Amino acid sequence: MVQTTNMAGNKETTHVYLKQRGVPDPLQDILERYSKRTSPIIIKHDLLRSDYVPDSLPHRVNHIREVGNVLATVLRGVKPSNLFLYGKTGTGKTAVCRYVVNRLSTEVAERNLNARFVYVNCRLAGTEYRVLADLCAAAGVSVPFTGLSKSELFRRFQSASSSLGNSFVVCLDEVDVLVKDFGDDLLYELTRSSMGPGWMSLVGISNDLMFKEQLDPRVLSSLSEEEIVFPPYTATEIADILLERVEQALRPGSVGEEVIGLCAALAAAEHGDARRAIDLLRVSAEVAEREGADRVGEHHVRKAQTLIERGRVKEVVSSLPLHSRLVLLAIYVASRKGLDTTSGTVYSMYREFCGSIGLEPLTDRRVSTLVSELDMLGVIACELVSYGRHGRTRKVKPTIPFNEVAEILGNDEALAVFLQGLS
Repeated sequence: MVQTTNMAGNKETTHVYLKQRGVPDPLQDILERYSKRTSPIIIKHDLLRSDYVPDSLPHRVNHIREVGNVLATVLRGVKPSNLFLYGKTGTGKTAVCRYVVNRLSTEVAERNLNARFVYVNCRLAGTEYRVLADLCAAAGVSVPFTGLSKSELFRRFQSASSSLGNSFVVCLDEVDVLVKDFGDDLLYELTRSSMGPGWMSLVGISNDLMFKEQLDPRVLSSLSEEEIVFPPYTATEIADILLERVEQALRPGSVGEEVIGLCAALAAAEHGDARRAIDLLRVSAEVAEREGADRVGEHHVRKAQTLIERGRVKEVVSSLPLHSRLVLLAIYVASRKGLDTTSGTVYSMYREFCGSIGLEPLTDRRVSTLVSELDMLGVIACELVSYGRHGRTRKVKPTIPFNEVAEILGNDEALAVFLQGLS
């Protein structure tokens, strides 16, 4: 038997019950504030989303032209060179790529050309299977969510593309994530794929400046036929980007120059990340709205910064693989115990943790790679220390409060035992 609930009735009953008992309604002030016919601060939420591609990209005109010059050969039916875009997070790589692809897709459709553009975020896809499934979908081939081999998916994609005579420009965003987890075999196959009368061109996008070192030389030579580096934005450039978003997405007069300047300065201090600046602006406006303020103030930006930082740390740490979490735990526990957090100390404690939960430890070299990845994520900081004739070692230190990391890792019962007595 299915039970239904009268939501309106429950609402009225709860309100009357609270009123009879003299208990303040915890939602009353919120409901009243959002029921008022006042104009909200954020008018167009979609313009502040990370996946929004604006009509103009300040300070990236030259990069747009560079990418366009490489890919525009599709308009003549000529295969573009494989292209590799790299730079730190929030430097405009994805936005520029999608901007160019959107424009070229329109031109291709208007000219009725037999070329297609496919954009795949490898982090969101998660596996090589899902990447290939997205390619199959672009070729009009329906495949099951799981169950087929990668070679079979690739065969179906090639067969469909060949029979239709289609050519593809495939944009693999955050391709470094795919390679770190599964190796570069898929890239090797894609760069050497044969599709009958058609062809495939790849655009690889990576946040990891050292990503190319992980590639097989044969893959690297094919994928990096042309490269474009995206430098970090300066504070002034970020302010220009924010000003444009403020004018388009927020109520006029709700954000002053001082707020834009603060958001830009905070983002510029973190490697010139425009995406972080936009997130900071959005959350600041949301905080101001929750407080019933008419304008966004600098104190709202400070609150938003704290909220974003906590959310970022939780997201990063929670999504780490088990061995990475154990390495991170070893670093923070060693630091909490006052130990010298050198590579040797961290690896020794990591092995101890693995032994306690019956897990086969990784090699010293592999753990060193995981430490470098944690450093890149910003949850630790590494420093190379020289001991003169006694050699050199790498010291690692925490960058965020122990209690925050302990709270996140403590949700895993297997790891919580190592945190006992360290709060």
